[in-house]
Amino acid sequence: MEKYLMAIDAGTGSVRAILFDTLGNELFVTQAEWTHNEDKRYPGSMDFDINRNIEIIIGLIKELLAKSQVNPEDIAAISTTSMREAIILYDEDGKELWACANVDSRANDEVANLYQISDTIEEDIHQISGQTFSLGAIPRILWVKKNIPETYDKIKYVTMLNDWITYRLTGVISVEPSNGCTTGLFNLKKRVWDPSISEKVSLRMDIFPVVNESGSIIGPVTEEFARLTGLSVQTLVVAGGGDAQLGCIGMGVINEGDAAVLGGSFWQYEYTSNQVEINDSCNVRVNCHAIPNTWQYEAIAFFPGLIMRWFRDTFCELEAYLQKETGESIYTQMEKRAKDVPAGCHGMVCTFSDKMDYFSWKHAAPSFIDFKIDSSFNKATFYRAIMENAAFVTKGNIECVSTITNKTPESIVFGGGASKSDLWCQIVSDVLQMNVKVPVVKESTALGAAICAGVGAGIYGSFNEAIDQVVKFEKSFEPNETNRAVYEELYKKWEAVYKVQLELANQGITDHMWIAPGL
Repeated sequence: MEKYLMAIDAGTGSVRAILFDTLGNELFVTQAEWTHNEDKRYPGSMDFDINRNIEIIIGLIKELLAKSQVNPEDIAAISTTSMREAIILYDEDGKELWACANVDSRANDEVANLYQISDTIEEDIHQISGQTFSLGAIPRILWVKKNIPETYDKIKYVTMLNDWITYRLTGVISVEPSNGCTTGLFNLKKRVWDPSISEKVSLRMDIFPVVNESGSIIGPVTEEFARLTGLSVQTLVVAGGGDAQLGCIGMGVINEGDAAVLGGSFWQYEYTSNQVEINDSCNVRVNCHAIPNTWQYEAIAFFPGLIMRWFRDTFCELEAYLQKETGESIYTQMEKRAKDVPAGCHGMVCTFSDKMDYFSWKHAAPSFIDFKIDSSFNKATFYRAIMENAAFVTKGNIECVSTITNKTPESIVFGGGASKSDLWCQIVSDVLQMNVKVPVVKESTALGAAICAGVGAGIYGSFNEAIDQVVKFEKSFEPNETNRAVYEELYKKWEAVYKVQLELANQGITDHMWIAPGL
């Protein structure tokens, strides 16, 4: 009898339920957008609507079962994945008290107050946790303590968003390390909560649920959730993980020295290691991988995918019209034209995301620099420059991580939406001067969740066995040697230009594209 695996993938802008077979083939998908609303009383807040969003998830599961017509008892296991940094607070009865999305930025004052504790408080915590205050849970929970103390007093547990979905499926409150560590309240090496960090920042030390590694069984689907969705109580629920880490599993990036770039709205560079050291030059993020006894050095580039979408929506009206007339996508049209633009875009560079600096994380004002008033600089030139900029940031981030690890990967796996573009893949290969491999399944996060489900259910004997069975590659790109010198020189120029542009923003002459809370 054929068995199936289900993944629930909760992103920033949408949530999906996906059904896979045990060979890793995506069979059916249901998806819905969701929004996270600002509480007008608190600028920068981005609340996560627990009641509305669980109804969306229930509806997607019911729709998936109806579309697929599979027997629910044949779904061997379910696992969950989500955006990282989104947190849920619960009371002792398991009722959700408060929740925020990963993009919540209300805790600016709390970050400033943390810096008053000592000059080295952030560095000290980073040495233990691999995190800073930029994205972690510490400032947000301190915000709750200050602004809604009656809620803070009731807190019994804190979990991440993927853990919350698992809780709703099983009735068990737990956390797995790959996303849990992004709270900044974990001992990174031990992969467990570290109450001493809470003590340093005057947070309660008794709000931490049990930790279960990704791929471990949490429990079966409860009778209540089976009644709401049509799922079977025989289906196991398995601990999943953070979206980037499960995306790496879905691309086979789990062993020492494996490296990946996940090219979505943000671009994450992930370098895998079986041991972790945080030294004084470490200005990137270090996370638990969703593989036991494995970690990842992570460097993040802000918004490459969003910038490309902005360019499409703002400047490609003609291409949008032609898309309706011919069916050829805007991106395909623009890529054809951008291929004819020479490498280096005639010397033009643009500034969007900077290389990652986890302790002073800010980006210059968006700009295009050094273009001439002639026909060489057309829409396609600017389009290609955006692609090259993303590759330059990636090169810089790889160099940052290599400084820490003293190792540079021989090749990278490139996934996410950006990897659908052959031109972008080739530009990344040319700028990095390394082989770039593209998996068949580019949206690999859900596949990683399905693999976790299969490992937990015993369908696969191990993560490596699962990857051997389900992860396949469809393309490989080798660097074009004729472009090496062009990109080496332009990268130096980009670094110099960015330094000046960032200083303009620091002086208040221009506005930062993004700046971390408290800076």
